Amino acid sequence: MTVERKVLELPGGKQGFPSRRPAIPICVIGVALALGAMLNAPVAAQPAEREEVSSRYQSTYNWQRHPAFRASYDGQNSLLAARDRMFTFSATAHWGTRLWQGAELYFNPELASGVPFSRNLIGLGGFTNGEITRAAGSDPKPYVQRLFVRQTWNRGGGTEWLESDFNQMAGTVDRHRTVLTVGNFSTLDVFDDNAYAKDPRTQFMNWGNWTYAAFDYAADARGFGWGLAAEWYQGDWVLRAARMTGPRVPNGLQVDFALGKHYGDQVELEHAHTLAGQPGKVRLLAWRNRAVLARFRDATEQLKADPGADPQTIFAVRRGERIKYGLGVNLEQALGRDIGYFLRLMRADGRTETHAFTEVDDSLSTGLLIQGKTWGRAGDTVGLSFVRNGLSKDRRNFLAAGGVSFFIGDRALDYRPERIVEVFYSLGLHQRLWLTADYQHIRNPAYNAARGPVSVLALRMH
Repeated sequence: MTVERKVLELPGGKQGFPSRRPAIPICVIGVALALGAMLNAPVAAQPAEREEVSSRYQSTYNWQRHPAFRASYDGQNSLLAARDRMFTFSATAHWGTRLWQGAELYFNPELASGVPFSRNLIGLGGFTNGEITRAAGSDPKPYVQRLFVRQTWNRGGGTEWLESDFNQMAGTVDRHRTVLTVGNFSTLDVFDDNAYAKDPRTQFMNWGNWTYAAFDYAADARGFGWGLAAEWYQGDWVLRAARMTGPRVPNGLQVDFALGKHYGDQVELEHAHTLAGQPGKVRLLAWRNRAVLARFRDATEQLKADPGADPQTIFAVRRGERIKYGLGVNLEQALGRDIGYFLRLMRADGRTETHAFTEVDDSLSTGLLIQGKTWGRAGDTVGLSFVRNGLSKDRRNFLAAGGVSFFIGDRALDYRPERIVEVFYSLGLHQRLWLTADYQHIRNPAYNAARGPVSVLALRMH
């Protein structure tokens, strides 16, 4: 999943951001207006009764900076070694209404802007800001983020209460139920949930912490698609399955609606449990994409046969439908009333180019989330995580031969896994306002020991 880009057209459907510096004042004004509206609005308690309609809003500004770092050499898709900065801004409306028995309609328009490090989204497997996937350059751009219907069929087994939330209306549902979601939404709206590492607007920022970095889930350039997802709830068990659209061109914005031919399938099994008196969940996820993709071996052979060939030869060997797949496990576990642990592990086959997310073939992320009640700050949160991203042998050989793909390509490769430590403190300034300080330390950016380490400092207002 890449960001929407404009102006500079590159091979394979990839595009570049404008070269101008981030228009930070525009976004500061936008955030100020949004915060002013929120702070002057009455703060409503969570509904104690069933909701028939819902209106919820969010605004997030994320500013990041890295100092100059060591680099023995660089290439076409290397992270800029000089001091650099980036920003993202988003403002989203989440509107919902009930249609008929068990049916809900949701619509999410969003305004987003942002410019990444290096003026383009390159040089890392685990990018440092989850909001950059929505960015569209310095000027804020509106778009429809989601438009979907959710139908629930209750099947008994007792009831449970659903709290009011984004794209979820307060109400009672059966513990045994079947849910069908149809329309425009994100695969991650339904799959790979985790109470402690899921939302880059309120929790960890790095891509490897809000989902599996190796999960090349089908989506457009912003991370959304069209399709249908079915969920079967039976007490402590949940079984999910979905088919989603991918991009017409890998990492592109245009959607391929040929769902019978090109698609992303996923199946997830979830079980809720209690361990030492504390709640937890385990999820197993399998996914399979079918699309027109290039094989790394074909691209590497072409590079070796013609040393003077374009390093982006991967675009020239993209022909025929290919299958890409992976398997992962996701754990969330409360360790006490105010502390939670998370773990994600995934491995993909790694034979073909990235379809719609980032350049990672095996990923691990783990960490802790601590609520501030322990020190008398109920609205505060502390997070600490470790991420390890790796590449398949086929992808490593391509990069070592001087190849360049969507996000990475330093013209050579001294391969080491990418390792990222992230720590943040989220300060609750108001019932609707949080300020977060975040630090990320990245060793072997883009899997290259000849570059880095890189330290990234961030401030986020949500």
